[in-house]
Amino acid sequence: AVGASRDLQVGQKVYAIGNPFGLDQTLTTGIVSALNREIEAVTRRTIKGAIQTDAAINPGNSGGPLLDSAGRLIGVNTAIYSPSGASAGIGFAIPVDEVNRIVPRLIRDGRFIRPALGVTSGPENLAKALGAPKGVLLVNVADGSPAAAAGLKPFGRDRVGRIVQGDVITAVDGVAVADLDDMLSLLETRQIGEKVTLTVWRAGQTRKVAATLGSSD
Repeated sequence: AVGASRDLQVGQKVYAIGNPFGLDQTLTTGIVSALNREIEAVTRRTIKGAIQTDAAINPGNSGGPLLDSAGRLIGVNTAIYSPSGASAGIGFAIPVDEVNRIVPRLIRDGRFIRPALGVTSGPENLAKALGAPKGVLLVNVADGSPAAAAGLKPFGRDRVGRIVQGDVITAVDGVAVADLDDMLSLLETRQIGEKVTLTVWRAGQTRKVAATLGSSD
């Protein structure tokens, strides 16, 4: 049976099933240690909303189910934090609500294509140095992208090296975004072809810009 990760509580009992070190059908127990953790994927992208558990998760457990005490699927084991590579009591699982959102698209399309604007952002310290607000500071806008069609411009330099003011996306449909990961997580809840309203800052002025989401492919 499939449960719901949105109702999880810290302290409730969980069970992890996997194939650690080739030992198939291994069951370990633990509790939900924390919710809404941020972990880094192998692609260097931030995964938000992960379930933290102290159930032993070792190499070979990734992809196995995390179950509640009623045997319902509440997550998919995905990573551990360990200096040695063995279980140190800090494991992470992708919430089943997130899995339910992504897997149907994988089955339908053979891959998960994310909605995108076609922008690249600069680091947080660059925004501070330029006196820009917190958000997605654009350092590149792809030609022909939804962002380009919406008139967004990246920061840059002129021929003599002076800073040319560009755009900072500070909110999507009224929801504030602190950085690119924030914005990507929000866009993943939308559909390709859907219209969004961006709150954009440039040179001290804020405006609303409409954009139609494209594909990350």
